[in-house]
Amino acid sequence: QVQLVESGGGLVQAGGSLRLSCEAPGTVFMLANMEWYRQAPGKQRELVGSVAPGGLTNYEGSVKGRFTISRDNAKKTAYLQMNSLNPEDTGVYYCKVRFAGRDSWGQGTQVTVSS
Repeated sequence: QVQLVESGGGLVQAGGSLRLSCEAPGTVFMLANMEWYRQAPGKQRELVGSVAPGGLTNYEGSVKGRFTISRDNAKKTAYLQMNSLNPEDTGVYYCKVRFAGRDSWGQGTQVTVSS
């Protein structure tokens, strides 16, 4: 099991911004895709997007143009920058990495967007 440490999150008004961070062990971080998921109340966990070791990013539909995923190799940290937040973005956000055939998840961080 790989330990991922998340930080960031909190309460923000609609239209605001937040940044989440996810730190991973060095070897894992350099080799694996870093993924971000979220889980809204009463809903299944869904993929938000990902960043590959070389920096290539992918995003799911509803966040395109508003969210940006990046990585800092020196800090072994991936980021989820969230702009133009709306109440539908409320949920627990998780980072995930798949390494050596196993998925490891961060502890989750709450994001609440008020209208």
